[in-house]
Amino acid sequence: MAIVLSLVNQKGGVGKTTTAVSVAAFLGKKKKKVLVVDIDPQANASSGLGVDKGSLEQTVYDVLIKDVPISEVVFETDAQNVNIVPTNINLAGAEVELVSAISREQILKKAIAEVKDDYDFIIIDCPPSLGLLTINALTASDKIIIPIQGEYYALEGLAQLVETINIVKKKLNPNIEILGVVLTMFDLRTQLSKQVKEEVENYFEKKVFKTVIPRNVRLAEAPSHGKAISDYDKNSKGAKAYEALASEIIKRTK
Repeated sequence: MAIVLSLVNQKGGVGKTTTAVSVAAFLGKKKKKVLVVDIDPQANASSGLGVDKGSLEQTVYDVLIKDVPISEVVFETDAQNVNIVPTNINLAGAEVELVSAISREQILKKAIAEVKDDYDFIIIDCPPSLGLLTINALTASDKIIIPIQGEYYALEGLAQLVETINIVKKKLNPNIEILGVVLTMFDLRTQLSKQVKEEVENYFEKKVFKTVIPRNVRLAEAPSHGKAISDYDKNSKGAKAYEALASEIIKRTK
């Protein structure tokens, strides 16, 4: 039975998709069967795992809006043991269409239930907002990972995110928990990064992962080649950090 993990932060540009794709790929290399579910209309996880967004006949949009079984929209990727339910720009309108749907917050959860037994991990890459798509992800998830960028406004909006998680826990999914907070795009040589790290550790305490993801050019380059960092440059600093993070995730979910 898969553990369903959502990567959530309503701020954009915090390394959410890079983390989703990189962790998925390293979990796959560690012999775990992984399904990535891309519910961000920007579809960066889809293209980052080599999916040609333009040629897709069915996407997660069809699962959410047209009741297509999720198993019909699962694609294999070049990353070892990693499949994906891709998306494209069609998903941008789904938020509005979901508003009038029956049990609208539960649609993704019901869809995922059909394939939960086929995987060890299901990783949901959320859009940078707290709208209905993200609420669907939180309702479907066992655990949440929050990526936080090492920058001045890092903690801005986090209280709102935690409050949203607590509302979902109370009303829709009593089992949801924050698995951990991961610091991304970090330069530990700067005073600012050290301050942010301290603030995040004060706020989240033991929830903060030991692994810190550094700023790394190879991480930024990998998606344009349609490859996860594990296949693009496994010896880069970024790859080694994400491999360590995948190990931490396995340990925390045992």
